[in-house]
This record gives sequence, structure tokens and C-alpha cells, in this order.
Amino acid sequence: MGWAAVVVLTISFLTVNTVLCHTHDDQGQKTLKYLIEPPVYAEITVPRGGNATLPCFMHTKPPRYRIKWVKLEPQHQGVENIVLITNGHAQKHYGGLGPRASLREAHPLDASLRLANLELEDNGRYRCELINGIEDESVEVTLSIEGVVFPYQSKHGRYKLTFSQAQAACKEQDAILATHKQLYKAWTDGLDWCNAGWLSDGTVNYPILLPRPACGGELAAGIRSYGPRDKTKDHFDTFCFTSATSGSVFFLAGPLNFAEAEQACRADRGELARVGQLYAAWRFQGLDRCDGGWLRDGSVRFPITAPRRHCGGLPEPGVRSFGYPSKAQRIYGAFCYR
Repeated sequence: MGWAAVVVLTISFLTVNTVLCHTHDDQGQKTLKYLIEPPVYAEITVPRGGNATLPCFMHTKPPRYRIKWVKLEPQHQGVENIVLITNGHAQKHYGGLGPRASLREAHPLDASLRLANLELEDNGRYRCELINGIEDESVEVTLSIEGVVFPYQSKHGRYKLTFSQAQAACKEQDAILATHKQLYKAWTDGLDWCNAGWLSDGTVNYPILLPRPACGGELAAGIRSYGPRDKTKDHFDTFCFTSATSGSVFFLAGPLNFAEAEQACRADRGELARVGQLYAAWRFQGLDRCDGGWLRDGSVRFPITAPRRHCGGLPEPGVRSFGYPSKAQRIYGAFCYR
């Protein structure tokens, strides 16, 4: 993530170093003197490109205080990506996310964070921290980018991607590596996939709805896990995550070979669609097309929202794939993105 670097600055009134000190009740539970704890189920869900407000409210203001908003990075222990710091009078913004961040300040006790033009990487947990002298109180809220998970395989075949290659493959398809939470949500929505793939935390998993001998045996349905794997030596497929796009995907009829498909898209003021863009169009725009079409990575796929007998032969909606046929074949159409 370009904005994920840790920023350490010394500012006259916004020093980021502090001693963490929470108060606790007799049962050892954290108590908050100034901040209001949000509901445990507090989660904001917004599509890519939208705006979100992450709630943070004070009971009362201490005489002198600072509010620090941080994006937490659990896969990088100890890393804080500071987004914004304020002392109630002025604000400082940090990193790539800072320019899209502001405090809502709907009333004097409102310290809620507003994020504009959300990106895939903005998904995650955020912490609102009130610093009052040597005391520190904080609450957390989760921002979920509404999207879709899709399995992805190298054009060179099954289990060919290291962790960094999996990251690059997803990025090339207008996506990022999926989290375990996103894969679990996809499984509850019906994703059943036999091939194991990388997730953003460096673990390798695959979702099974219908246990069968060819897919890990007759173990119970669920997310099967290989656990953490060696990111440089081990090779698997990957699970990517994408969301709604600002453009649209459209189909051009063939027959076209790959080069002709590229030319046809350009002639219609577009470009060959990426796999993530096709999945987003299927999920968010209801794209349904029975004809196979070339995509930018050289694969041929088609999206089905209303399953029928002669369109893939499977009862569930989804994006069907013909794999990576020879680019010289003049059989398919083209899925373009504009």
C-alpha cells in the first residue's frame, strides 16, 4: 500500500509519542472516562469510491487533549498508520490516506473520521485515540469495503504463485489479496473452490461447501487451512478481492482472436477488461452474458447471474472460465472496460 508507510513526525503541538494508560474497573474491564464505546457490532460497509464516517464521540472534553486516528495493520505487528491528529483547534494529516481524511465535527463532542473516495486498501480496523496528558483512551471501528472475492490462477498453471507474485497478480486484475474475513463471507455466499490460495495474512486456505474426496476428503464444510506458509518458497493460487468500479464492462461479439479483441475494445473507446472488473460488473451491475470473451490477462470467461442449462452447466451464478486458450484462436468475443 502506497500510503501504508509509518510516518514519524515531530510537531510542536501534535507530538505522537505518548504513554498508554487505561483505567479499569474491579473486574479488570477497560473503562472510558471521556470516549463513548461504540457497539461491539459497529462496522461500516461502503463500496469502493464511496465515502464513510467512522464514529467516535466524547462524553466530555478534558481541558487539553489530542485525538489521534490510526489505521491498524494486524499483519504487521506494532505498525501504526497514522491518518490524522488534532488538538481540537488544528489538524495534521499523514500518509496517502490523510488527504482524503477529515473530522466530521457535527457538534463539539464529535471526533468522527470522514474518509472520501474509498479504495480497496482502506478496508480494515481503525482506532480513535484520545490522549490526555499521560492517559490514553481508545475505541475501534471496522471499515469494510463492499466487494467480491474471486479465485485466481496463474496462466502457467495451478500452484505457481509465491506470496509476492499473488499480490502482484491480484493488483494486475484490479484487486488486492483477500483477507480471511472476506473469504469467509464469500464462503457463506456460496463460494466453493478446491484449489488452495494465498490470503493477505500469508496463510493458505480454500473454501468448501460440498465435502468430497477430491477436495480434502469428507471433512466438514468450511474454510480449510494450510496455515502460514513460506512466502518465498511455497507456491499456490490466490484469492483476490475487488469492489465496484467507476466504469462499466461491455461485450463485443466475435469471433476475435486476442489481438483483434484488444483492437476492438480500443476502437470502442475502451480496453480489454481485467478479471476483477468483470467480477465487479457481474456482482454490482448484474452483467449476464452466455458468450465467452477475452480478458486482458489472456483468459476467456463469461458472467452468469441467471443460471441456465446451456450457460456453464452449473446451478449457481458466477463467472465461468475457459482458462487460457491460445491467443490465436478466433472463437470468442471480448469483454471491454470503459
